[in-house]
Amino acid sequence: MAPQIYLITPAAADVETFPARLMAVLNVAEFAALLVRRASMDATAYEALAKRLINIGQGAGCAVLLEDDVALARRLGADGVHITTGAAAVKNAIAALKPGFIVGAGRTATRHDAMTMGEMDVDYVFFGPLDGATDPASADLAEWWAATFEIPAVLSDPGAGPSVDPRGAEFLALSTSIWTAADPVAATTAIVSALGAR
Repeated sequence: MAPQIYLITPAAADVETFPARLMAVLNVAEFAALLVRRASMDATAYEALAKRLINIGQGAGCAVLLEDDVALARRLGADGVHITTGAAAVKNAIAALKPGFIVGAGRTATRHDAMTMGEMDVDYVFFGPLDGATDPASADLAEWWAATFEIPAVLSDPGAGPSVDPRGAEFLALSTSIWTAADPVAATTAIVSALGAR
């Protein structure tokens, strides 16, 4: 069965120009989730971007997640958070947001990390980098997790192309290969079409 698609925005998304690019990509297919990257943005810039993209993503039927900002997710009406800063932060986010919001656990580099996160009330465990290059070790971890545990696995493959292998993960996260393509819509269409044809 084809995985659901989880879309990650680029780290340096421009609040003026990026929304139109995002809308075009979201029109390609049904996306389960949209993660609004914060990276090195300051609080004011991130809030402005998040506000715009929450409206766009939710309008397209996505669950919109913010990166590591519980208070902002609640204030802006996002659907949840993606936590990249470790188990203690995941625990705090769960305490603050569950059951009404989604809490996803990232930065799982080992089986021990994944099992630590999985023992908490997370909605998914995320394997792989948020951007950059494909990480084969993360794909192996995602495959192991998906075959062993009920909590959904998100496999992030920033370098994904039409031949991407989701390795049994329930969700496939797309990022760098989409936003660096000459035509992000065509790049997304090629991947989604290939996944659906398998």
